[in-house]
Amino acid sequence: MKSYKDLEICSFSYDLAIKVHKMSLKLPQFELYEEGGQLRRSTKGITSCIVEGYGRRRYKAEFVKFLAYAHASCDEAILHLNFIKSTHKLGEKEIDLFIDSYNQLGGKINKFIQFVEDHWNDTASKKRKLRVEPDSAKSGSVTRDSQLVTRNSQF
Repeated sequence: MKSYKDLEICSFSYDLAIKVHKMSLKLPQFELYEEGGQLRRSTKGITSCIVEGYGRRRYKAEFVKFLAYAHASCDEAILHLNFIKSTHKLGEKEIDLFIDSYNQLGGKINKFIQFVEDHWNDTASKKRKLRVEPDSAKSGSVTRDSQLVTRNSQF
């Protein structure tokens, strides 16, 4: 996985957010910036949290935290879709499809959270890299986990 773009949940949430954005612009003028704005923010927030979490993937707890935020935003999007469905006669079938899609996305996010919690490589603690200290490069010393050792000593 080279980028957040490789995550299925990211591309799925992005595509849904674009479709919901376009649908929300069909709301009556008085709802365009009220319920419509809340809906647009929550749907786009899902993708934003996934991307931000991926950016912090080196720290498993941070990654999981942002995935949990994405899941919460998914639930919020479903709530706003239900509000719109209950208060407007705007394509109820289309809204039902969005609700089903966001329920599906929520399940995918939940499964991905479980995967990250159980299997994500915590590179900071599993891989210990040796690096030459700039001041000690001439003396032939290297550091390992902030402890100075000589090249001749055993690790």
